Amino acid sequence: MSEISGGMSDDSSGAKNGTTADPRAASKNNDGPEIAIVFVTVVAIGFFAFFLFKFWQKKKREEQYARLLKLFEEDDELEVELGLRD
Repeated sequence: MSEISGGMSDDSSGAKNGTTADPRAASKNNDGPEIAIVFVTVVAIGFFAFFLFKFWQKKKREEQYARLLKLFEEDDELEVELGLRD
């Protein structure tokens, strides 16, 4: 029995050393491109969101300006109707 357990311990320690070192080295080498792709995607989404926000602000500003012009137009028509202005 001692021979079997001794043989198992030798095999398991060799297996542990071989399997533990290889996945770490392989994963470090393969993570670079994945990280770069994720980073570029996040930056692209950020820029897209920024430009959508600026576009929304511009549209909102144009709508407010149009309402302001309409408000002054209505006042001018009212003054003409009341005879305050020719």
